[in-house]
Amino acid sequence: MSEEAAPGREPEREPGPERKRRPQQQRKQVLLRLDPLVYDALARWAGDELRSANAQIEFLLRRALAEAGRLPGEAGPLPRRGRPPKSGAPERE
Repeated sequence: MSEEAAPGREPEREPGPERKRRPQQQRKQVLLRLDPLVYDALARWAGDELRSANAQIEFLLRRALAEAGRLPGEAGPLPRRGRPPKSGAPERE
């Protein structure tokens, strides 16, 4: 294959300093065993707050870590869930 780009396409470039991205952080997967009644209560609570059970668990763990002064400063914010905002619309917090 030649070095030239196909018509209508830009040739691939080496990423320069302006194109480098921070590597996306992987999310850990954890197997969690819960009493079925505890899970049902958690799932109802999550539904009341429009979260998944997984997001509710992460929310509660982060809150407990923060209250205990053990949440690492490098821990990013909770990932935004749901549909991305419409382009041009201000983003809500």
